[in-house]
Amino acid sequence: MNREEFAALCQSRPLLLDGATGSNLMKRGMPRGVCTELWIDAHPEILLDLQREYVAAGSDIIYAPTFSANRHTLQREGLGDQVSDLNRRLVALSRQAAGGKALVAGDMTTTGVPLEPNGPMEYNRLHEIYREQAAALAEGGADLIVIETMLGIDETAVALEAAREVCDLPVLCSLTVQSDGSAYFGGNCVDALEELQELGASAAGVNCSCGPEQLVSLVRNMKAVARIPLLVKPNAGMPAISDDGEAVYPMTAAEFAAHMRVLLEAGANLIGGCCGTTPEFIAEMKRKLL
Repeated sequence: MNREEFAALCQSRPLLLDGATGSNLMKRGMPRGVCTELWIDAHPEILLDLQREYVAAGSDIIYAPTFSANRHTLQREGLGDQVSDLNRRLVALSRQAAGGKALVAGDMTTTGVPLEPNGPMEYNRLHEIYREQAAALAEGGADLIVIETMLGIDETAVALEAAREVCDLPVLCSLTVQSDGSAYFGGNCVDALEELQELGASAAGVNCSCGPEQLVSLVRNMKAVARIPLLVKPNAGMPAISDDGEAVYPMTAAEFAAHMRVLLEAGANLIGGCCGTTPEFIAEMKRKLL
């Protein structure tokens, strides 16, 4: 898919993304503390089942499970030389799950290390980390690229520039922010949107951290300056922590969909769910909102 085709699709109707991956995989047997991408690579049928459920629920776009499959993270597992092969295999897995009924987004995220001068991550190193992964995702057959759960504007801009250097696919960007819109590595979601659309993002917005009820004013503020579609993929409310350390998210699928209706009315164009959401949440949004 090229950028013009993606823009036309977004203009035609709101698009439905998928929901959480990691929390659902843990419910289906993935241990805590493992490298998610490697575990999926070793247990492909579990991921296939989950993503097929998202497609059946109505997701227009599913995220390939390549979230942290970059050289910085994989080196901790002694697998820095497997970036290309692993990303290609995981994109192929999601394409199999999609079965031609949904688009597949190659997924990239933060390294978690602040960019210089605010931290030890050098610009050239970060650029090459994202460039390598983006190239693998594009060559592996992703329909678009999503850069998500980012902690700051600067690192997101580096990832976007790197992705645009290696492919012509649409690139979607979303930061994880606090309830006032502040990003964890500096800046805020409105400033981020303005900068990222200037750099050529095909869509931008926020995901994770907050529940949908906390994002209404942020979406309205972003919409006021947006020239590209807005992406909103919140958690199922703010979690409580159980006695065994598990995050328990409070919203039901119906409650989540009701809040997402408000975000659609506020200007969101691409909607989905992050932590605590399931295929049921996507199906409920499909029934009630689209």
